Amino acid sequence: MNRASWIVCGVAAVAIAAGLALAHGKPWPVPEEFKKMKNPVAKNDAAMKAAAAIYAEKCSQCHGDTGKGDGPEAEMYNTKPANFTDAPMMNQMTDGELFYKMTEGRRPMPTFKTQLTDAQRWQLVHFIRAFALKTAEKKPAKEAPHQH
Repeated sequence: MNRASWIVCGVAAVAIAAGLALAHGKPWPVPEEFKKMKNPVAKNDAAMKAAAAIYAEKCSQCHGDTGKGDGPEAEMYNTKPANFTDAPMMNQMTDGELFYKMTEGRRPMPTFKTQLTDAQRWQLVHFIRAFALKTAEKKPAKEAPHQH
């Protein structure tokens, strides 16, 4: 190949890489019917214990043991795993949105539609929400401004 061909190939490779990077940064749309879904599974000790085992097996390698998105495989992907300790982000999503994202997946996150039952995915919704609750509980209350 001549020099011009190499330059064209290089520019094309950069454009493809940039396009893929942009695609991974796109919003993750969720159908309205899922956004409106309410979690039918009761949040109790049994559900949380079952979800903890599922999370450890299926989720922690990317999302981390504490839900920060810092699991041992997180750095392998261009798209960073969600940080479930981010309370503002978690509060913006409905239970149905979280359920949908687990169900359908989006590269690099796999679909769990056939790997986990509906009940297991709903249990996981409760479990991952607990990471944000724990973070919120640890934050100290803001001090009142000093009066001069």
